[in-house]
Amino acid sequence: MNFLSIAIPAAAPLIKAPVPIFLMVMAIILLTPLLLNRLKIPYVIGLILAGVAVGPHGFNLLARDMSFEVFGQVGILYLMFLAGIEIDMYHLKKNLKKGLCFGLFTFLIPLGLGAVAAALFLGLSPLTAVLLASMFSAHTLIAYPIVSRFGITKSPAVVIAIAGTIVTVLGSLIVLAGVLGVERDGSIASLGPLLGCLALYCLGVVYLYPRVTRWFFKSYNDGIAQFVYVLVMVFLAAAVASWIGIEGVFGAFYAGLVLNRYIPGRSSLMSRLEFVGNAIFIPYFLIGVGMLIDIHVVTAGWTTLYIAAVMSGVAMLTKWLAALATQKAFGLTGLDRSVMYQLSNAHTAVALAVVMIGYNMDLFGVEILNGTVVMILVTCTVSSLGTERAATKLKLRMLEQLDRDEAATAPAPVSRTLITISNPLTAPGLVDLALMMRPQGESTAGKLFAVHVRSDNSASSRAIGRNSLDVAEAAASSADASLATIERFDLNVITGVVNTIAERDITEVIVGLHRRASIIDTFFGDKIESLIRLTNRMVVITRCFIPVSTVTRIVVAVPGRAQFETGFRRWVDALACLTRQIGCRIIFKCPAETWPWIRTVLTRGRYGIRAEHNAMENFDDFVVQANDILDDDLFVVVTARRSSVSWNSEMDEVPAFLQRYFDRNNLVVLYPGQWDNEAPMTMAETMSTDIVSPPSRPLMALMTLYRQAVKLRKRVTHRNRKPKIGGENQASPE
Repeated sequence: MNFLSIAIPAAAPLIKAPVPIFLMVMAIILLTPLLLNRLKIPYVIGLILAGVAVGPHGFNLLARDMSFEVFGQVGILYLMFLAGIEIDMYHLKKNLKKGLCFGLFTFLIPLGLGAVAAALFLGLSPLTAVLLASMFSAHTLIAYPIVSRFGITKSPAVVIAIAGTIVTVLGSLIVLAGVLGVERDGSIASLGPLLGCLALYCLGVVYLYPRVTRWFFKSYNDGIAQFVYVLVMVFLAAAVASWIGIEGVFGAFYAGLVLNRYIPGRSSLMSRLEFVGNAIFIPYFLIGVGMLIDIHVVTAGWTTLYIAAVMSGVAMLTKWLAALATQKAFGLTGLDRSVMYQLSNAHTAVALAVVMIGYNMDLFGVEILNGTVVMILVTCTVSSLGTERAATKLKLRMLEQLDRDEAATAPAPVSRTLITISNPLTAPGLVDLALMMRPQGESTAGKLFAVHVRSDNSASSRAIGRNSLDVAEAAASSADASLATIERFDLNVITGVVNTIAERDITEVIVGLHRRASIIDTFFGDKIESLIRLTNRMVVITRCFIPVSTVTRIVVAVPGRAQFETGFRRWVDALACLTRQIGCRIIFKCPAETWPWIRTVLTRGRYGIRAEHNAMENFDDFVVQANDILDDDLFVVVTARRSSVSWNSEMDEVPAFLQRYFDRNNLVVLYPGQWDNEAPMTMAETMSTDIVSPPSRPLMALMTLYRQAVKLRKRVTHRNRKPKIGGENQASPE
């Protein structure tokens, strides 16, 4: 169904050629924000007003032809997809109850009061009044680009509003299908097949999309291919949703939620998706919405003005009442209520779908059609202006809270990361890992470096070095990060890296694990072993066979007394940042006395990740658990230097264990930093996280059932997996 189509008088526009049309649209997208920012008008309103001015009902410069039909559809779907892909899954789970309640409030209150108001003030029949009220219930996140630009998409109020949007859109579409069934067949029997198709659709997407996406990302590392793949999956979900009778906006949003796990926020793929949407598709959609608005309908008579006033007033009042009910039910602040109300106040997509269906079936007259157009203009204007104002206040409140938190805790040392680049093939993976491990919200300008050291000054060696650094710089810039490249000629590679660490005051080094050149070569190699001896900074040695974004779990082996190292807090923060960016869970295998210290760092950092603990008293016990490390896991081994507090003699056998049992696993070996700029943690810091409320008995029962279901799934999916230890073909130890 094309809900962005409406009858527009056929008149020859002034601009007809394809190139001038595209030039005009690009000029509007460029100049509108620049001009209206001086007037403090949100650019969303500016693009809609620009569409009114250049459209058929304005100066008739452009016709609302097939290009605007296509880009308008793509724009609204892309808008909902970005809302799903950018949402923080932890905060969504945390606020899911509030979001569902808000969705019910913002659906039922406008539906009930809207139907009563339509019957009393507009004289509609009960069935027609319910159909019109379903238009009041549904809303469009037309102001979402505003909250995205302010960087508050992870705030609870925004997450609640997004979750409520899907509930109310689905509810409105179900009401629409029920009303049409009653009108055509005299019953609501048609709802049964629709709900059945909806359930099968959701199960199919959530089962197939993760598996296909993980396979594709493993098989194809090309950024353009991955970008096109994501678009195909999004519009496939939207097309199938439309085919079974559910609007494509739900399919696009649902695809975004499912793909959220595989597109980290700091990845180059996310940057490409946001850029294309915010630069092309969404502005096209907003301009197309403006072209639908005919401001001349306000002069069509007092009847049109009266109907428009009633519809606009009821739509905005009922949405405000829904936000107020949610605020009172969960004890939210007035600012949270304002954000939820303004985001849910705009009516465009579903409103047009409802009014056009009713108009074509002779349920609505032309006055209702014109009143809907005015309501769209009013609600979009109020929503955009209100969201801009509320988002500004919410951002200030978040910054003030961040300042208070930083004042209450000891300031963390500045993180300065050095990536050692040896060839262009491994450069993008190392850069992605470095970006994901950096502290959240911290700029990379002057803090992220890539070095290529060569001891050969030949032309071929210089070309390889320059090409490797260019690839690394391109990977960082595609993720909107600043990377300083260093090409160095030195006595040997390790000398060049160590000198760079001293010159740039580096705090952590990320290096790729070398390939064994001969049978007598060690697991780490002479270069990495020398680097570990010559520097006391944190060293991260990585070897990944699959993209980091497709990792399903992070399993961390932690030695005893690791909490007493000066670099303990930094490596826990780094792994927490990595886990949050990937969206997976992390399992710490460590002694029981170390776990409270790790939990303290995670709690104080407010990472909002799913962290688990498995007891491991002896450091080499992780070898016994080698069969539990899956091919899609990232296995992190936190080891130590000989002079450190947490070192023990068992660590001498770690390289041999890794080579023997984990040669095909994604691996990170981490040496914590040992330097004096960061104070080690104290026992007092762990006390604030020791007192927690016990879970309720029903919750514990549900968690037990969930764990049993997970174990059953693993038995089924991994029944043919060859064990690493204890298998029939396991080689005997030498």
